[in-house]
Amino acid sequence: MSIFKGAAVAIVTPMKENGEVNYEKLKDLIEFQIANGTDAIVACGTTGEASTLTHEEHLDVIKYTVEVVAGRVPVVAGTGSNATDTAVYLSTEAEKYGADGLLLVSPYYNKATQNGLYQHFKTVADSVKIPVLLYNVPSRTGCNILPETVVRLCKDVENIVGVKEASGNISQIAHLAAIADGCVDIYSGNDDQIVPIMALGGIGVISVLSNVAPRQTHEICRKFLDGDVAGSRKMQLEALNLCNALFCEVNPIPVKKALNLMGMEAGPLRMPLTEMEEANAARLKKAMEDYGIL
Repeated sequence: MSIFKGAAVAIVTPMKENGEVNYEKLKDLIEFQIANGTDAIVACGTTGEASTLTHEEHLDVIKYTVEVVAGRVPVVAGTGSNATDTAVYLSTEAEKYGADGLLLVSPYYNKATQNGLYQHFKTVADSVKIPVLLYNVPSRTGCNILPETVVRLCKDVENIVGVKEASGNISQIAHLAAIADGCVDIYSGNDDQIVPIMALGGIGVISVLSNVAPRQTHEICRKFLDGDVAGSRKMQLEALNLCNALFCEVNPIPVKKALNLMGMEAGPLRMPLTEMEEANAARLKKAMEDYGIL
C-alpha cells in the first residue's frame, strides 16, 4: 500500500529572526498546504533544513507537524542520517510520534558501497514498522543508490516501499521502472520531471514547488493519475520557469525567499545557507509574477 499518491510538499522549517524554529508560522504553512490540496507533508527533509536542526529540534518539528496535521493527510518524516545509529534513533522516535512514513536519505559524506547502502537502509527499516521511502539525491550526498539496490531493498524488506528519485537521470529511473516489476513506488524528487517520471510509472512527487504552488502541483499529479496526460503536461511546462527559478541557488534558499515574498513569513535561513543574491531574487520574483502567485 502506497503511503500517498500525488504531490507531497517537502515543507520548509520557518525560523524566527533569532534563528529559533517558528512553530506558529509552521502551523500556518501546514494549514495553507492542506487547504490547497496537498496530498502529503514531508517534514525535516532537505527543504526543511534538517541538516542544521539539532536532534531535539528535528524531532520536535516532526512531532508538531503530526499533531497539527491530525491525520488529515499522511505525514512523512525525514529521518535519514549518515550515521546508521542516528537514523535508527530518529526513525524510532518519529514512529512513536505518529508519523505515517519515513524518508531516508542515503548516507552523505561516507559514500557507502551498494552493499553498505543495503545494510544501512535495512537496519533502519527493520527498527520500525511504518513504511519507508529511500531518497536518492547524489548531487548532495555524493552517493548514488543504483536501481538494483532499490529493487533488492523493496523486495527483501517488507516496509521499504519506494524511492524519491532526485538523481535527475531519466535513463536510470527508466531502468529502475523496468526492473522493479511493480514493487517500487517511484516519486519524482525534481519538480521539472514530475510528468516524465510519472510517464515511466511514477505515482507522484515530493516537491519544493508545492511550498508556493500547492494546488497547481497537486493538479499536475492528479490530472496525470486521472488519465489527462495532455493537461498534466501543459501544467508541467507552464511551471517550468518557476521551477528553474526555485533552483537558481541551492534549495531551500529560493523557496524561503519566495514564501517571504508571498507574506508567509518563513523567516531566515540557518548558516551556512545565506540570503539570495539580488539578481537571482529579482529573477525569482518575476517568475512568480509570471506564474500568477505574486
